[in-house]
Amino acid sequence: MLLNFFDQKIYNNALYDWLFSLGIVVVSVVAARLIYWFISIVLRQYTKHSKTELDDLIIKRIDTPIALGIVLVGMRYALKLLTFPTLMNNYVHRGFVLMVTLTVTWMFTRIVRASIEFYFRQSSEEEEGKTEKQIMQVTKRASVIALWSIGAVVGLNNAGFDVGALIAGLGIGGLALALAAQDTVKNIIGGLVVFFDKPFYIGDIIRVKDVEGAVVYTGIRSTRIRTGSGRLVTIPNAQFTDNAIENITLEPAKRIVTYLSLPYETPADKIDEAILILKNIVEQSPDVNHYDCIIYLEKFSPSSVDINFTYFIKKASDIHSTQTDINREVIKKFKAAGIEFAVPTQAVIQKQL
Repeated sequence: MLLNFFDQKIYNNALYDWLFSLGIVVVSVVAARLIYWFISIVLRQYTKHSKTELDDLIIKRIDTPIALGIVLVGMRYALKLLTFPTLMNNYVHRGFVLMVTLTVTWMFTRIVRASIEFYFRQSSEEEEGKTEKQIMQVTKRASVIALWSIGAVVGLNNAGFDVGALIAGLGIGGLALALAAQDTVKNIIGGLVVFFDKPFYIGDIIRVKDVEGAVVYTGIRSTRIRTGSGRLVTIPNAQFTDNAIENITLEPAKRIVTYLSLPYETPADKIDEAILILKNIVEQSPDVNHYDCIIYLEKFSPSSVDINFTYFIKKASDIHSTQTDINREVIKKFKAAGIEFAVPTQAVIQKQL
């Protein structure tokens, strides 16, 4: 009775054939897990003692694709033991060839990315160039796109698809696609301009139109900026070809412009004393370039005379702390000298009729 049970047909195959094929799939999954463990643990321990880090990076990237390849081979062998219609066998074979090709492409892509990271890591250690991270990102993306494009074409061709006819069919709609992708092309051109002209680097604080923040990512199509409020703003690269880019990080010092308003009743000698006090405050501050300061009586406002107090904080200094120290000294020394600040006032004249 038991033999008769296993001999019954399910989709032209005996039940024991299905169970045997399922057992092969399970064995292949177990074998894949063992290979994954061997690569990720045993080989990694071995490569840690080598002189270069490249083998460590490669071993870390190839374990998953190899495990997937073992599972695919097991599934293909299991399906080959079963009897299917010719058309279904054809589709199964095509799908297997395509999946294997894409898995191999995935493994090569991860190896290439690991090699690029290793190369640029060594280059950045030797040259300490700011452009290394930016170039590495663009190179990795370009290599991934190229490898996956080649892998897809090879996989489809080996699977029996007419790749030439497919490419020709895509070419017919290429004109419409090109017209619809004009903005994308402009963004790519803008990305190339940023890449070659290098108006800024990752980590720089820039201002483009009304957006100001630190650059956290630069790609072929867009650039991401982290604003002072913590928000992430994505800017199309075409903006960099159409607008001025202000690189705040490259300024030699942070310019601070302050207007100190004094009452009109302030004597001229007190105004001179106020200007002298401001000069002394700047000269005594170690965080300020005192030779660049600009201090003068600039204008007459409706309710005050205004002193332009412009100074430059050194790049390595804490801007906010330095401003606080300077402003505190101004308040303290003006009060000691008897110099008062103007309070905005408005005169109301009543005329009797």
